[in-house]
Amino acid sequence: MSVEKLQEGCSGGCACMEEVDESVLLEQLDELLAEYREMPGGLIPALQTTQRFLGYLPKEALVKISELLGKPYSEVTGVVSFYSFFSTVPKGKYMVRVCLGTACYVRGGKDVLAALKKELGIDVGETTEDRLFSLDVGRCFGACGLAPVIMVNDDVHQRVKPSKVKELLSGYKGSSEE
Repeated sequence: MSVEKLQEGCSGGCACMEEVDESVLLEQLDELLAEYREMPGGLIPALQTTQRFLGYLPKEALVKISELLGKPYSEVTGVVSFYSFFSTVPKGKYMVRVCLGTACYVRGGKDVLAALKKELGIDVGETTEDRLFSLDVGRCFGACGLAPVIMVNDDVHQRVKPSKVKELLSGYKGSSEE
């Protein structure tokens, strides 16, 4: 069964699935991953499908994948830890990435990062409790003349000042209430 099939009747993507208890979603993994049981090389597609479905790869899902595919748990977690696009922690609706390339760092990127950490109450690699924001860093976004730069999902914010971080984030907090 595909993710799309499980989301049938859900208008506007999978927003309604966020309201479903994660344990219910984990129970649906058996059916979702059935096609990968006999597929050679099915581990990575099973992990990708699960992450798309749940938003991340919790331990319970990794154990289930291990059992369903007859693979050692250590092999499953080894693949997850090797590939950077897999995440074992929930990601927020908004991924906030701070550029710490040379130009951004010199022009105050580290101070912007500190302000974001304080405002969000999280560290790099973490997600706010409400799953609205995740915080990460990057090494160069290709906008050195506009430093310091942050990206919120695909939105680029240039010449960001630490004193304006709260105001910048409030625009995203407000849009999530719609």
